[in-house]
Amino acid sequence: MSASYERSTLAPALSDHARRLRGAPVPRGGHPLPDSARTPRPRGPGPRHSEACARVKDVLRSLLDTPRADPEAALVATGVRDRTVLRAAATLDHPDEPAARALGRLLVRTGTTLVGVAAGIGLLSVLGEPEDVPYLRDLGMLDGLDSAAVEALAPLDPQAAATVGLAHGARETGLRALADALVSGRTSDLRALVVGVRAESPRDVGPGRARWIAEATRLPALLRAHPRDPELLAQAVLLLTRMTSRRDYAIALLRYGDARDLYEAITARVAGEAPATGLDRRARLLSLALDLHSGASHLLDWPPGRREQVLGALLAAVGEPTEPDTEPDTEADADPRTRRRAAWIRATAPRLRAITAPAEPCPVSRLRIEVAVADPGDPDAVETRFLVDGRPFVPWAFGPGPGDVPERTLDTGALRAGDEPREVRLAEAYCSEGCCGALYVTVRREGRYVVWGDWSRPGAPRGLPDLPVLRFDADAYDTEVARAEQDRGWSWPARDTARLIARGLRERPELLARWDLRQGWTGTDFGDPDTTVITYDDLPPTAGGAPDVQPRQYVWLLPDDGTPPEQRAAAALRRFAEEDPRRYPEPAR
Repeated sequence: MSASYERSTLAPALSDHARRLRGAPVPRGGHPLPDSARTPRPRGPGPRHSEACARVKDVLRSLLDTPRADPEAALVATGVRDRTVLRAAATLDHPDEPAARALGRLLVRTGTTLVGVAAGIGLLSVLGEPEDVPYLRDLGMLDGLDSAAVEALAPLDPQAAATVGLAHGARETGLRALADALVSGRTSDLRALVVGVRAESPRDVGPGRARWIAEATRLPALLRAHPRDPELLAQAVLLLTRMTSRRDYAIALLRYGDARDLYEAITARVAGEAPATGLDRRARLLSLALDLHSGASHLLDWPPGRREQVLGALLAAVGEPTEPDTEPDTEADADPRTRRRAAWIRATAPRLRAITAPAEPCPVSRLRIEVAVADPGDPDAVETRFLVDGRPFVPWAFGPGPGDVPERTLDTGALRAGDEPREVRLAEAYCSEGCCGALYVTVRREGRYVVWGDWSRPGAPRGLPDLPVLRFDADAYDTEVARAEQDRGWSWPARDTARLIARGLRERPELLARWDLRQGWTGTDFGDPDTTVITYDDLPPTAGGAPDVQPRQYVWLLPDDGTPPEQRAAAALRRFAEEDPRRYPEPAR
């Protein structure tokens, strides 16, 4: 009986299998593979990832140095899984690029197994050319090959890459209809398909999927083709706003090659018109302006002065905060979410105008620290943003997540430069630090300078830029940190209450220690920003205790009742002093 890797020569090529399915709606997860495509792996524990990659690279180099009739068999014989083979091939260093490209094409076009085709896609992800697009697009519709095909297609044909991504990930009915139309090529009414996507929920259309929709439909051109279509404009604004969100493992906006063009197409529609009406449109235009000022949109390749012009046009379209749909007397009967959004517009628009168009021209400071609060209608992180020489630092230095919360960076005095060097976390990954890392800097004072250096990004993905040592005039630095710490104009009552309670517990640790508890996280509820959240934990067991007993966490919720934050915080701290805090809430775990 022949070995398993030899049987593949009797099986159909995956590219032929995919071509026969071209244009058919892609089921969730992709078109099924032939049974012969998945090769059995050897029993027992496999090699470490680094060892497996090295093994595959050795095989690929030998195939390039000494071509064989059946290169796929040698790859299958390694027993390495297809994902590892893909990574190894994508990072292969070989001087003969034409030979590597030819091997990649051979494997992509004739390969019969996931392992062989994955190796070919990995090679073409670096060396591919336009003629490879049809093969990669077809293979991307198969189960297990979508992410590899998207990565290989992205630099060659972003529209094809986006179509593959949407075909596999669409769940919502409108998005599914758009994906099926793109796959089949039946896009005669592309405008209706785009408008039909329900993108209000990030669960259906997150930042990455919003980018795919824009890429697959060539959204800027589509918007210009329908210059008087308010529904399409609203959808374009929503999709661009979603791309600015940091609720993803990478910054979708900076991966979207036409991001600046979409900004321009939207600005051309709103510039010169009467200010927008309706909370949705006003809030989203303000979100775009805020990101242009201190978010990732600032980093796009803007011609000199153009970013400022676009930002000004967006703020003009938002209008003044006295417009009727944000007046308090029209909100009396509105739901809490509507009231929060109206209040956010009233607070954020004037602050942004004052920062971006000061009454007196002033030079750009070396460091500016700002707190950005996202639209409450599309909840996102409250983050501390750092502008160095006028440019946002965290989106450039750390893609997986936003700047840290101000309660950590500002309220604790972490950024102050003292006599001893201090390591400070500036940003955390969208998922968590333990998953995709964080950005740390060591702050130290050197004579008349404050220095940011000894950068650390534990757990962060590869490919991030090298970070420079930053030097700030010490007096200017101290002044800016003090200003940022004292600026509470971005906050709201429930957040102020949380800050005062957290500060009180830091200053009086005995309030919790007397109950054998320790301070946890204090902030506002993500889904209900008007509720203060206080968490605290049982102290871990002592050396003589039971080591397998996990400390319990408790969560105390304080809805905003209209009482001033100072009074609410004082009342909470008094209760900690007088009553066992375990009695207030239910344990979180």
